[in-house]
Amino acid sequence: MDKAILNYDDLLVMLDDFLREPKEFWESFYKDKTKDIPFFKIKGPDENLVEYFNNGLAPNRVLEVGCGPGRNAVYMAKKGCKVDALDIADNAIQWAKERASEEGVQIDFHCQSLFEFEFEPHTYDFIYDCGLFHHLAPHRRLTYIETIKKALKKDGHFGIVCFNTKGALDTSDWEVYKEGSLKRGIGYSEERLKRVFANHFTILEFREMKKIPQPSSVLGEDFLWVSLMKANN
Repeated sequence: MDKAILNYDDLLVMLDDFLREPKEFWESFYKDKTKDIPFFKIKGPDENLVEYFNNGLAPNRVLEVGCGPGRNAVYMAKKGCKVDALDIADNAIQWAKERASEEGVQIDFHCQSLFEFEFEPHTYDFIYDCGLFHHLAPHRRLTYIETIKKALKKDGHFGIVCFNTKGALDTSDWEVYKEGSLKRGIGYSEERLKRVFANHFTILEFREMKKIPQPSSVLGEDFLWVSLMKANN
């Protein structure tokens, strides 16, 4: 039987088919731990995340989406947070579990997409995304935002780390589907990224990530935006 578009979810699945299947790509991406990639080599957290905690952010329940090898999840667990951490790549989750074990922290890891993850609404004080959003297809943005809002507690905080135009091309939404590719991710201008979130969140901070010379205990690359937001209830 031919597939039919009978509801919004059917439309999203149809649009997914225009782009590569993400799980296969990310399984391959995380297979070789020796790659010369900044967040492969550094075990420590993002510099902005450390700043948030130093400036008084003190969440109890945390959800990290796109956790990769677990740098930030481990940091937040060591700060006393109860952390759920998601990634669609089993290779990433296994690596993150190894790091958590080495650091002696308990983290609930889930090899799942944010869109498949089952949670109690308004559970989390803080949700953190380092590097997922710029790999997210444009047609998935609205569901992403609604899921984040549904998962956050009242007055909860949302932190995001995302490519700026130094990190990737500012590919338009239309171009993504014309070319059938997100390429290496979307590089967002400040105006474009703020436009996506401004109607849903109060933007408390928006800046370029600080470039941190290595070796260091934290990661900092200036081809990334960082932003801390608060849910509009």
